[in-house]
Amino acid sequence: MAGNVRPITLVGTPVLHRPCREVESFDDDLARLVDDMFASMYAAEGVGLAANQIGVDLRVFVYDCPDGNDVAQKGVVVNPTLVLPGLDERRLDDGEEGCLSVPGAHARLARPDRATCHGLDVRGEPVTVEGTGLLARCLQHETDHLEGRLYIDRLSKRARKQVLRDYENFRAEAAAGADVEPSPGAEPGL
Repeated sequence: MAGNVRPITLVGTPVLHRPCREVESFDDDLARLVDDMFASMYAAEGVGLAANQIGVDLRVFVYDCPDGNDVAQKGVVVNPTLVLPGLDERRLDDGEEGCLSVPGAHARLARPDRATCHGLDVRGEPVTVEGTGLLARCLQHETDHLEGRLYIDRLSKRARKQVLRDYENFRAEAAAGADVEPSPGAEPGL
């Protein structure tokens, strides 16, 4: 795969906590950014990655994850707009969620089991992605990132504190040289 692996931006870094700028130029720089995003996502063993997760303040995300039928889906969405089912049609999936920017931690988070994302591809052509299962969660998670929101911001205060404790413990173990893995049962990082 082309692209350079860039470090993942961690919770607390300002670029993760503010809305990203619209992409205005669909040029070679954007194509290189997308290549770097895929390379970084794969290196971190994630299934989705927003530009601000590698420190770039632009509204673009990449994904490579299965949908509700376990069919692999891969793509890029620039300047996304997320559409969720209406309240009368909405079913929630109360699955585990994790994040590459909060490594070593995860929590249950109810999200709609279907989502549609409209935006543009890397050349500026319109694209629509309809997601079910993990892909639906991914579309919502990555769009949240571009709005300056992490999944932990949607948790109860108690659950958020626990995730941040788990994250700090993970970082401490990693700094001590331990070979640490995320908690068992966690969804792949988004």
